[in-house]
Amino acid sequence: MAVWSGPACAGFVALAVGCVLLLQPELPGTALRALWGPVPWAPAPGGTSAEGRLAAAWEALIVRPARPWGRVAVGVNACVDIVLSGVKLLQALGLSPGSGEDHSVLQSREDLKEAFIHFMGKGAAAERFFSDEEAFHNISRIASALPGAQHYVGGNAALIGQKLATNSDLKVLLCGPVGPKLHQLLDDNIVVPPESMQEVDEFHLILEYQAGEQWGQLTAPNANRFIFSHDLSNGAMNMLEVFVSSLEEFQPDLVVLSGLHMMEGQSKEIQKKRLLEAVISISDIPTDIPVHLELASMTDRELVSSIMHQVFPLVNSLGLNEQELLFLSQSASGPHSSLLAWSGVPDVGVVSDILFWILKEHGRSKERASDLTRIHFHTLAYHILATVDGHWGNQLASVAAGARAAGTQACASETIDTNRVSLKAPLEFLTSHSETGSRISVNPNEPVVQWHREGISFHFTPVLVCKDPIRTVGLGDAISAEGLFYSEVYPH
Repeated sequence: MAVWSGPACAGFVALAVGCVLLLQPELPGTALRALWGPVPWAPAPGGTSAEGRLAAAWEALIVRPARPWGRVAVGVNACVDIVLSGVKLLQALGLSPGSGEDHSVLQSREDLKEAFIHFMGKGAAAERFFSDEEAFHNISRIASALPGAQHYVGGNAALIGQKLATNSDLKVLLCGPVGPKLHQLLDDNIVVPPESMQEVDEFHLILEYQAGEQWGQLTAPNANRFIFSHDLSNGAMNMLEVFVSSLEEFQPDLVVLSGLHMMEGQSKEIQKKRLLEAVISISDIPTDIPVHLELASMTDRELVSSIMHQVFPLVNSLGLNEQELLFLSQSASGPHSSLLAWSGVPDVGVVSDILFWILKEHGRSKERASDLTRIHFHTLAYHILATVDGHWGNQLASVAAGARAAGTQACASETIDTNRVSLKAPLEFLTSHSETGSRISVNPNEPVVQWHREGISFHFTPVLVCKDPIRTVGLGDAISAEGLFYSEVYPH
């Protein structure tokens, strides 16, 4: 069998294209690009994988903004996560296996055991409040001392602060309920205002179990976790006023706010009162300092709707995932709100429609005095950055940096290890389902694609998903922090 040389092969392709042009002179440019251009996702000459080319292309795109942040203030939810084996903790507490029962609030060790067994039997995640303060602190002391128990920085604000503090030229203020253990775990680059310090840490106990793990008659169908805490400070956002009052002395270039979701544990009356106080506090932040709000999982539609109408217009930027995005639309009858849940990888056109709606309904425009001009959306397979034109710069680098952080943090590696990641993003998609969207193809050599819609720009990039994730807690916070670090706000 004859082996074709490179020049002979190229000559044959040129001859073939020439014949096509002779026969079809009106052939559109896209078809010609398809003939000449690289086949998306195919291995390049030399065997470089699509993942390798995408990672290399990101590195070229990720450049620092012309006007980087110097000082970032972050608040207000913070805690210590104690991660350990649920079965080992219950055994250490002297509890024996038995029957499971769900409790909306845990009042005793027995309630804890029954709720844990109930959810371990289903292999489902759950989070509960433990009402007895003294009993909870006794349990957390026993948990802390167990072999294998690991202590981590917890709470969205603390995790965002911790990620930002890895940049040595950035000064980071963290305000939240910071006890001695959390203070010890925090990066040395983080400044904690004295008013924010507590004598006792807010502990969240994360009881893990593995697939097939047994306890008595119980076998876990899959791996998951059961979380419980007696966290009053974060639930009431106790540190919000302290946070805002500390900004005058710290003089930040950027404020990052999280913890509003913690109010779900409060009564309706306290929720309304606290949200109103939060709105007044956020309004006190000088308007020339951009504010980013990081959202988290919520189930209360009324609270979510109130946050959208009262808080969104006061902040410049939002960070959220696919669950939070769909719940926002469902809570306020937005586009695709009849969709009950995502099936597999969220459809890019549907996500794009909801992002567009949030910025059109709640973002800045000539008719509306809102500050909201940026949304960073992240899901496992891809990220989208949606911005109102004229307010943010360096967003190509920002979305690429956020996606790179997802791959490195999940795999616990310094750089993208192309053998441990895979592409799960859609290779082609429509940019909208509410109107006639354009069809976009993604090429790993140019991994950030853009489109525009009525004064709003969208930047999309795939994520290199870690095949064997080491640590997924706080992944969304790391993504938002990295995206913000590479962002630049235009002065107005």
